[in-house]
Amino acid sequence: MLSTEHISCDLCVVGGGIAGMLAAISAAREGAKVVLMHERPVLGGNASSEIRMWVCGAAGEYNRETGILEEIALENYRRNPTKNYHIWDTVLYEFVKKEENITLLLNCTCMDADCEEGSFAHGRDRRIRSVRGYQMTTQRFYEVEAKFFCDSSGDSILAPLCGANFRLGREAAAEFGEESTTVEADSMTMGMSCLIQGRETEKPVAFTAPDWTRFLTPEEVQNRRPNMQSTAENFWYLELGGDRDTIGDTEKLRDELVPLALGMWDFVKNSGQYSAENWELEFLGFLPGKRESRRMCGEYMITQRDISDGRVFPDEIAYGGWPLDDHYPGGFYHRGRANTNIATPAPYSIPYRALYSENVDNLFFAGRNISMTHTAMSSVRVMATCGLLGEAVGRAAAIAAREGVSPHDVYLSHMDELQESLLRGDCFLPSRRRPVGEVCRSAALSGGDARLCNGEDRPHRIYGTDSAATTNVIPAGSEVSYAFPETRVARIHLTFDSDLERETLPGSDCERKHTMRANVALDAPVMHVPDTLCRAFRLEGERAGERCTILETAENCRRAWDIPVNQCFDRLILTPLSTWGGGESVPLVSFDFE
Repeated sequence: MLSTEHISCDLCVVGGGIAGMLAAISAAREGAKVVLMHERPVLGGNASSEIRMWVCGAAGEYNRETGILEEIALENYRRNPTKNYHIWDTVLYEFVKKEENITLLLNCTCMDADCEEGSFAHGRDRRIRSVRGYQMTTQRFYEVEAKFFCDSSGDSILAPLCGANFRLGREAAAEFGEESTTVEADSMTMGMSCLIQGRETEKPVAFTAPDWTRFLTPEEVQNRRPNMQSTAENFWYLELGGDRDTIGDTEKLRDELVPLALGMWDFVKNSGQYSAENWELEFLGFLPGKRESRRMCGEYMITQRDISDGRVFPDEIAYGGWPLDDHYPGGFYHRGRANTNIATPAPYSIPYRALYSENVDNLFFAGRNISMTHTAMSSVRVMATCGLLGEAVGRAAAIAAREGVSPHDVYLSHMDELQESLLRGDCFLPSRRRPVGEVCRSAALSGGDARLCNGEDRPHRIYGTDSAATTNVIPAGSEVSYAFPETRVARIHLTFDSDLERETLPGSDCERKHTMRANVALDAPVMHVPDTLCRAFRLEGERAGERCTILETAENCRRAWDIPVNQCFDRLILTPLSTWGGGESVPLVSFDFE
């Protein structure tokens, strides 16, 4: 008989993609005990080395997602300048493993849930007591009992296991008044892809396709023409399965996708239509990357109209901005355009109420499975947006665990706390500014101006007021300080300029703005930490003329710091010492305290 290990925690996150990772990390940083259960050997889901899809997010100027996602991106530039996927895997692994409050269960598949039915608060009729996972490497079961659960599995495995309400497929346009061509609701979804990547070499490399390759004709390729000279080519259109069961048929679809991927590479190499003699196949994915399956039903369901009309939600906890990018169910075999590409207001508002179940008392969700229609999902589903959802869920779960309340109670009574927590964690909310303490606002500031304490943490204003720069430029080695009557300082907030537009990085726009790359050309640029980011600084507090160092680092790789202090001071002094670009001045976006 196989053994079972029992673990108790505050939050159990099922699924270690970008959304699940950030849910686990943010909850752990807020003091919650977390178990992260992931069925693969590496973290990152669609962004991992097993699938290799880019982490995309909101379009538009200065809309790059920050918070934990930006921490990861900046550390990846430092550790992984050639964008090597195996190093990327270690960066993701490290971000989870360094959190003492996270128990990580890799190679562990969630296979069952123990639930109770009853009459719970706010009309919920069931609650999850525990989930059961099987870890194939140890041949051991794990029973994880938790106060709260987060389904970030993509396919919403907890829906059938615990009876959570969910939707699958496309809604009729009339149901929510959406601008959709779907007249009657159906079970169609977007498909899945097995991606390929090439590497350019200095000499010709032959490619011999196996007999079982799905050999392609020029007519089949004409609407999906590859371009090895473009850094934006990642073969995303090698897609099938939206007209079938994207869960139950996954293995069959993989057996079609791999021959299709080989057929595309054979066409690139051997059709004579491309200058690809020196390119070799660097990667072929055998694990399909999915775009859509079950979507949970929450307190609120986001619609395409919410997105396109730019509705601002009072319970805003994240934002999106990717186009309405709906792929046709037939995928590669759909003769015509592969997808729609309809611009959305960027950034648009995403509400907290879409992140927890309408019928399961203690179930959160984060990722492409949140409560939204199919058409809304075509924009919200991208991984950077999903990462923001995960960070919001983690912080909400930590509040719920600490206060002993349900996810819906957080909405009713703790929204300000949740939103302020996100803002302090460098998560931009378009409709809100980060709160700044009263003493800070009235303190005597020298070495900088009032833009340092206005609660706007972007290097340029995108708050609807004007487009003027909000960044102070401080001479390296100069002091920026606040003087005030002695008071107890709870926390200090710093925001530096991490070059959100990546203008100081080399290469094409695609190379600069994507953390990882697809095909590797001989002239692929070597990346580095953005030049504008502060590399070394010293933060000091002073009381009655006596200074003490609060924080000092010579190798800063973070855009934002929210530093607990809880000490009495009458002066605070920040000395930016250098940037990663070695300039004579250091851009400083925010320096304030509560």
